[in-house]
Amino acid sequence: MLVTLEPFNSYYEHLSSGNRKKVKFKQAIMQPITPITQKFHLSDGREISIETGKLAKQADGSVVVRIDNTMLLATVCSAKEGKEGADFMPLTVEYQEKYAATGRFPGGFFKREARPSEYEILISRLVDRALRPLFPDDYHADTQVLVTLISGEKNTLPDAYAALAASAALTVSDIPFHGPISEVRVARINGQFCVNPPAEHLDDADIDIMVAASMENIVMVEGELKEVSEADMLEALKFAHQEIKIQCQAQLDLAAQVEKAQTKRTYCHETHDEELRKAVWDATYEKTYHIAKQGTGKHERNELFDAVLAEFIETNIPEEERDEKSILAGVYYHDVQKEAMRRMILDEHIRLDGRGLEDIRPIWCETDYLPMAHGSAIFSRGETQSLTTVTLGTKLDEQTIDGAVVEGKNNFILHYNFPAFATGEIKAQRSLSRREVGHGNLALRALKFVIPDEETNPYTVRVVSDILESNGSSSMATVCAGTLALMDAGVKIKKPVSGIAMGLITDKDGSKCVVLSDILGDEDHLGDMDFKVTGTRDGITACQMDIKVDGLSYEILEKALDQARRGRLHILNILEETISEPRAEYKPHVPRIEKMFIDSEFIGAVIGTGGKVIQEMQKETNTTITIEEVGKQGVIEIFSSDKAGIEAAKERINLIIAKPEVGEIYHGTVKSILAFGAFVEILPGKDGLLHVSEWAYERTETLEGILNVGDKLDVKLIEIEDNGKLRLSRRVLLEKPEGWIEPVRPPRPPRPQGGRDGRRDGNRGGGRPFNRDNRGGDRH
Repeated sequence: MLVTLEPFNSYYEHLSSGNRKKVKFKQAIMQPITPITQKFHLSDGREISIETGKLAKQADGSVVVRIDNTMLLATVCSAKEGKEGADFMPLTVEYQEKYAATGRFPGGFFKREARPSEYEILISRLVDRALRPLFPDDYHADTQVLVTLISGEKNTLPDAYAALAASAALTVSDIPFHGPISEVRVARINGQFCVNPPAEHLDDADIDIMVAASMENIVMVEGELKEVSEADMLEALKFAHQEIKIQCQAQLDLAAQVEKAQTKRTYCHETHDEELRKAVWDATYEKTYHIAKQGTGKHERNELFDAVLAEFIETNIPEEERDEKSILAGVYYHDVQKEAMRRMILDEHIRLDGRGLEDIRPIWCETDYLPMAHGSAIFSRGETQSLTTVTLGTKLDEQTIDGAVVEGKNNFILHYNFPAFATGEIKAQRSLSRREVGHGNLALRALKFVIPDEETNPYTVRVVSDILESNGSSSMATVCAGTLALMDAGVKIKKPVSGIAMGLITDKDGSKCVVLSDILGDEDHLGDMDFKVTGTRDGITACQMDIKVDGLSYEILEKALDQARRGRLHILNILEETISEPRAEYKPHVPRIEKMFIDSEFIGAVIGTGGKVIQEMQKETNTTITIEEVGKQGVIEIFSSDKAGIEAAKERINLIIAKPEVGEIYHGTVKSILAFGAFVEILPGKDGLLHVSEWAYERTETLEGILNVGDKLDVKLIEIEDNGKLRLSRRVLLEKPEGWIEPVRPPRPPRPQGGRDGRRDGNRGGGRPFNRDNRGGDRH
């Protein structure tokens, strides 16, 4: 809002020292701001608007992206000076959903947004990976991008618009950025590609991937597929890129209207010593190339590289200058290592560990390594190793998703852990890292397609991958070890899944290009692409790609996908040699689940008041019992490693849901004793009257002193009255006395059904019908 001062034709009286004065004053008039807005349409006709200049104007850049009733606020701020000693881009990207955006309260005691959920972390990673490669290499100022959901509707997933909002905020700022970029969700539904489809349609999609790109190049891909071919995946990428170009142009059109965006800020975050750079190169390149070509292990190779740098510093930098120049020498030597490795691979097709371009590292596998886990496996590939376990649980173990937009439950959970010792380092074990969340999510997406439905697998499944060694592709090791552990646990997965990480090395002028299979950590760090692909023999189930170079053609991507397929099949052969199919039976110590189906009217009886019945049943039978209403049925699952306990629980439930039948004999429990007889519980929650006349053939005056509460006895159900009351008899189970003649009982008079003489219509006095005007007399 703009504030202006205008004359206000009024006066007020000012009292001062007893004098009365009239003082003229001016009033602030608020003038509405007209923001700058750019609009475009998705291929299905939906309109998206990008607005700047209205909210968060003190940020270096801010926009609001809106589609229908979903709105995202993106802001970016960057320090004016670079971080001292930094040789990287200190970028922070945070995505947060405000619960108020969807009219909900956050959960928890404090009722406010706290640490980010896994969903928010994954979206933050998607945006970060798309933006980070597009900052200048020598820009080292602290930069923070915040994307906030400020209005949301359930059927519009905000993750497909977060990168668009972030990029637009950067584009309208003065921060150096080689964008714009955008990100879209591409789904194939009923054979047709669509962009950013409503959430309710995704269940029918066989392709669901997020693609980020600039006007010229794809920079990031991540998603899940249902055994889709490599050719179909490439078509999805091409479709996505055409949509993204429209969104990038909209950002450029918006920035053209923003004065601040016309001139990017100048900066100088690096100071170089070209003489030192040349000295490092001349003295170390040949030695480094020779070490890279030896095919040594990671730690040995790094020690040899460190020795080369230490020798250079010792012999080429005077002692009094070492503190000043050692760090810079390390930066230049990193460039030497990168160039030596890349030239060796491009020119000689020799890799750091001596393999050829398509060679897979040696693999060994083992299942059933942990005797008490429900399923376990070790998968080792070169210097990367995963120990993975599977645990089978009940519906009570399902993961609850309680986001501002996305809610639900997961019965398949995968966790990935990466301790410091996996790379021989020492780090404090603190909270879960974003990398662990992201790698675990990729492995989960790879495997979830082959998890059977609830009819085949009634369990909640938790897979945990602990990375014990790492030198590249640890997420793909998780996929392979997860497949083995699931089959070891007896989970009837549809097909085995394997995964492989691909790399890319290109020449500066694009004249040479090689694709690497099963990349090492250094090949990932120093290369131009990290492309992870998982799948069965019949197609791809998940993918993740980060591209660091411009001009990557679809032909190269096609070659990488085809090479990945060959590597994936090679690994599948090894997995199937270890265990060819899921175990026929679960292990003896795995709790079993048995299902029962009851009429929904009995659900309350099984649960009991406040859960009393079911809690007592679980305690006494040592089982876990869940009940879920599905349609007009109650589905009961009984979970226990003790077969006898399951049978005891089933018997208890059958008694609860049993309907008493006339003529049946029951072993009941005395619940109370009255003057005219006793009430006996013949089934859980079902009592009948044992009248004193039905105790024995001889006359009995009272049952007091004969029976006590809690006594057990056999009785026969002789009648169910119209009102549902049960009449019991012990007498009919006894031998009749000789000559006994059964007395003739007079017929029971019919019960009144209501009317003037009845009392079932609320007319407790008879006569007048009950209404609002006769409760205390006539009101006329």
